[in-house]
Amino acid sequence: MMTAKDYMDRENKYGAHNYEPIPVVLEKGEGIYVWDVAGKKYFDFLSAYSAVNQGHCHPKIVNAMVDQAKKLTLTSRAFYNDVLGEYEEYITKYFGYDKVLPMNTGAEAVETAIKLSRKWGYQKKKVKDNEAKIIVCQDNFHGRTTTIVSISTDPDARADYGPYTPGFITIPYNNIPALEKALEDKNVVSFLLEPIQGEAGVFVPDEGYLKKASELCKKNNVLFMADEVQTGIARTGKMLACDHENVRPDILILGKAVSGGVFPVSAVLSDDDIMLCIKPGQHGSTFGGNPIAGKVAMAALEVVKDEKLAENAERLGKIFREEFRSIKSDMIELVRGKGLLNAVVIRNQPGKTALDVCIAMAENGVLAKPTHGNIIRFAPPLVITEEQLREAMDKIKEVFKKFE
Repeated sequence: MMTAKDYMDRENKYGAHNYEPIPVVLEKGEGIYVWDVAGKKYFDFLSAYSAVNQGHCHPKIVNAMVDQAKKLTLTSRAFYNDVLGEYEEYITKYFGYDKVLPMNTGAEAVETAIKLSRKWGYQKKKVKDNEAKIIVCQDNFHGRTTTIVSISTDPDARADYGPYTPGFITIPYNNIPALEKALEDKNVVSFLLEPIQGEAGVFVPDEGYLKKASELCKKNNVLFMADEVQTGIARTGKMLACDHENVRPDILILGKAVSGGVFPVSAVLSDDDIMLCIKPGQHGSTFGGNPIAGKVAMAALEVVKDEKLAENAERLGKIFREEFRSIKSDMIELVRGKGLLNAVVIRNQPGKTALDVCIAMAENGVLAKPTHGNIIRFAPPLVITEEQLREAMDKIKEVFKKFE
């Protein structure tokens, strides 16, 4: 009989050391709960970084995957399959775009958007060859590829991976004057940003920032590209975080919860004028648009609407922040967020760090993970009920009392 330590030791021995997980070994999930190998039950307040918005192992999504897996799994895009067109019609109508380019991971979708905006810049904006520039924000997190870490300002993500991809202008996030200045460069083809910076610690920009940024891009003939891989699919209390300001991105990037965490599915959505700049043979993916992905994504997106997950996230997010702000603890510096994407900034002290809090919460049956050393993200599956949220909050409050 293997113990939790045996499982962790085996990972440590045979796997690359590119992660530092909280020391729990999970073997089962259902709804908002996960269980470890010893049978202990936990509230999942990370949701695989907002991939499991519909809850663990949602039967509708799992059944869609199993049914299709028994029939046809992969054709590659060398041939048509009977699911892809159905999925493409479903997701484009769902989000209101002419076209979708299907990929697998969030990073692949961001890379696709970068390439697409450059294609558009050369073909439609008539920027000179190899001179296109893309504006990005400090403290961004868009993925792990060589080009994406080139635009990162996080030393852990970026260091020792050079030489870096050129063609990017980095400006402060939530800073309209800096964007105005960067847009003076006529070689700028797009502005890439997260509507809320997730990895940076759920940094929510000022109200009106997204609207103003989008308008400035339009005025300067620059594409507004929203990376909604983490913030999309009802996480922030709207279907998209951009919906809070009625902003429609020129290029929309989705991933994670598009599949409910059941299968790797990502998508880049845009209109014909932009999307058709990429011609056959100029971009692709063996697995992108496979039949399982299509069926899984349609089921996952149906769940979001049928179960009113955006409305649930909006309502319960307010309760979560109210409850957390009621905790009397000098460890808590700040509580912020939108919907059920929230963060708590911890005043780190010896023996009282964000990591210490997360380990103590795990012992008390609530799983969350620190980011940037002193910030804890809280993002439960959106299927959580008010009763379950309050029960989890009681457990979290107990942990903070122990640290007093």
